[in-house]
Amino acid sequence: MNWTVSDIPAQDGRLAIVTGASGGLGYETALALAGAGARVIVAARSAPKGEAAVARIAAAHPGAQASFEALDLASLASVAAFAGRIAAAHPEVHILVNNAGVMALPEHEETQDGFERQMGVNYFGHFALTGRLLPQLKAGGARIVQLSSLAHARRGGLDPGDLQSARGYEPWRAYSWSKLAMLMFALELDRRARSGGWGIVSTAAHPGWATSDLIANGMGTSLRTRLIGLIWPLLAQSAAAGALPTLYAATAPEAQGGAYYGPQGRSERKGPPGPARISAGARDEAAAARLWEEAERVTGVRLG
Repeated sequence: MNWTVSDIPAQDGRLAIVTGASGGLGYETALALAGAGARVIVAARSAPKGEAAVARIAAAHPGAQASFEALDLASLASVAAFAGRIAAAHPEVHILVNNAGVMALPEHEETQDGFERQMGVNYFGHFALTGRLLPQLKAGGARIVQLSSLAHARRGGLDPGDLQSARGYEPWRAYSWSKLAMLMFALELDRRARSGGWGIVSTAAHPGWATSDLIANGMGTSLRTRLIGLIWPLLAQSAAAGALPTLYAATAPEAQGGAYYGPQGRSERKGPPGPARISAGARDEAAAARLWEEAERVTGVRLG
């Protein structure tokens, strides 16, 4: 399947929210959706970067409908404020791409609410955002895409008793757990949406090996990180190519709820989008239910 942005169906009249859309994969996702006619909200922490992204989208697609809204996923208060503004202005949301994230922070850090930062930003923040926007998502018959990673399968299953890495912090394990949580969330959301008749489609995607802002957004300034930053562009596909699985999950008529999409090349590192491998840990429905309950408990947001 050689699916490209030219295969995105017309998105006129649809509202799309993309988190972390001021650069990298999120920007490319927002750019393509705007080019297909969607009204796009660039949700990001930095106003200057967000406004610059909107200006770049407008320059690439004259007449495109794109706007910036401040969103800090490390703050549940910011998530609630963002969702409140969206609900007041838009009765329906048609696409939600939970893309923003941080990766392999060298030291243990906490969000404003006391969560380990990778789990807090990558999973808990997006869980709360999805829950607070659920009425608008249901009204719009939305597609919801969670961004996972090849790393989701590399550190075993989650430890439900230590989601905050309180027993010992290891950067890549915490990142892998957060991305496993995102995939488990997507699958559990699909199961609950189907059983509850919510009328939404929940999917997940990963970009393979793609250039993005994740290294700059988390991995510090060590020599190893600088070397990765130099070598990675030689190994990885572009951010535009890495965004294709997300765009496929968000827009392709044949994309299914409860499915996971990624590149179709060797080891899912590069290539056009298609079905991706879901690890055994991500398929554990009992663990996914416990993870959901823990997210509701710590965020105070009931998603249902």
